[in-house]
Amino acid sequence: MANTTTTSTAEYNYEFDDEAVPCSHDAVRMFLKTFLPPVFSFIFVFGLVGNILVVITLSCYKKRKNMTDIYLLNMAIADILFILTLPFWAVYHYNQWIFKDFMCKLVRFIYAVNFNCSMLLLACVGIDRYIAIVQVTKSFRLRTMALAYKRALCFSVWIISAIFSVLTYIFSACYKENNNRFVCEASFPNTLEAAKWKLAAKIVEISIGFLMPFIVMFFCYASIIKTLLQAKNSQRHKAINVVVTVVIVFLVCQLPYNVVLLKKVIKTQSCQEGINDSYALFITMTLAYFHCCLNPVIYVFIGVQFRNYFLKIMEDLWCFQNVCIPRAHLSRASSDMYSSRKTSEVYASDSDSTFTM
Repeated sequence: MANTTTTSTAEYNYEFDDEAVPCSHDAVRMFLKTFLPPVFSFIFVFGLVGNILVVITLSCYKKRKNMTDIYLLNMAIADILFILTLPFWAVYHYNQWIFKDFMCKLVRFIYAVNFNCSMLLLACVGIDRYIAIVQVTKSFRLRTMALAYKRALCFSVWIISAIFSVLTYIFSACYKENNNRFVCEASFPNTLEAAKWKLAAKIVEISIGFLMPFIVMFFCYASIIKTLLQAKNSQRHKAINVVVTVVIVFLVCQLPYNVVLLKKVIKTQSCQEGINDSYALFITMTLAYFHCCLNPVIYVFIGVQFRNYFLKIMEDLWCFQNVCIPRAHLSRASSDMYSSRKTSEVYASDSDSTFTM
């Protein structure tokens, strides 16, 4: 593509000492060829299985759904769609982009929509937890109203994610590098206005993918912890540990990637700095991607009732093969799970949630 500036990992021109010096990223590309395909394959398998189990559980086994369950279901769907783009990137980084220009735009757009949607739904889960635990007196009215408009709320999240991902679609392109390798990267016209669009695209990515969800989660979960500390409940420490885990995992997975991303946007770099940041960017990016695998573990698998549903899924799978598991084998596990019911005192109107800790 002529007269464009790109974010390819192959060749960068950095300016220092008042001269433009060509900077080869061949070593970075070789690293990505070795590192990314197996990592993406692992995330694909692990994340796909976990999120499919969440969808099956919430769709087929959970009869009464509150807003947290609905957000978790949508988040699992978003994570699945995001995960389905990873094989394209694995093939791309192993060799080159072989799926033509339209697929380049489409895959990058799908990736952006579902990554943003997953992050926004994390914020929605935090808001719903805040209403259920902190705003107890208003909880029933607010959450009943939310359930009445659940389709509109979830649809709005998807639409907002799509709108903020339009820039990704517009400024994505498949083109041939100087070494005749086809790449699928962000591509901006070589003009001053294009630089502004590039900055705007990165600001949107950082804001939607990290800053906004983090601010909402920090406020909501800080208020939740304060409320739990004041509650006279024997299970409050376990609940607090789960809340702290949610925030810490989010920060560990998302903060490094967004810090590196922001640094590359606002700072002019020398060749070696650019190479180092390229390594850092792709390593922290895989960590951010791995968060979609952890969502089912953190938000659902630790839930008391979800473990019961999971055992029921396993039992049904065995019975499908005419080898039913005696319920006696599940009695101990079931009793252990329901022994945690005391915790529901803290979650007044929310005792049937798969998020119950």
